[in-house]
Formats: sequence, C-alpha cells, structure tokens
Amino acid sequence: MKRQSKQSGQGMTEYIIVVALIAVAAIGVYGFFGQTLRSQTAGLAMELSGQSASTAVSNAQNSANSAQSGATQRKGLGNYGADNQ
Repeated sequence: MKRQSKQSGQGMTEYIIVVALIAVAAIGVYGFFGQTLRSQTAGLAMELSGQSASTAVSNAQNSANSAQSGATQRKGLGNYGADNQ
C-alpha cells in the first residue's frame, strides 16, 4: 500500500503569493505609466469612433516624456513625498 504525504494548502499558498507579487508589480507599472496608458486608450477609442485623436496622442507623448524625466531622478526617503503635492 502506497502512502501519500499530505500537503493540503501548499499549492494554494504558493498561488496566492504569486498573484500578490504580480498585483504589486502591476500597481507599480500602472502608477508609473498610468497617465500615458489612459491617454493612449482614449486615443484608440477616439480613432475607432472616427474622431481625431491628435489631442489624446499629444497628451500621451507629454505623459511619456514626463515619466522619462521622472525616471532619471534619484528617489529616496529624503524626497519621498516631493512630487505628491
């Protein structure tokens, strides 16, 4: 007779940890590129409806430039809340 070891709950715990890590990463990416993504999505919706999306595309480019310049700044606990006013 074979004996099976009990590992109930281990698979679910690992799954929850992986999902939590993916969620944290997604929140970080969305926080960094959120405005750019919203502007691009608005541009796509406007183009699909037959309207000009030049304003939305311009907003997306401005947001991307702002994100790029923000990425070059050194962040630490000393200036943690500097951009949150």
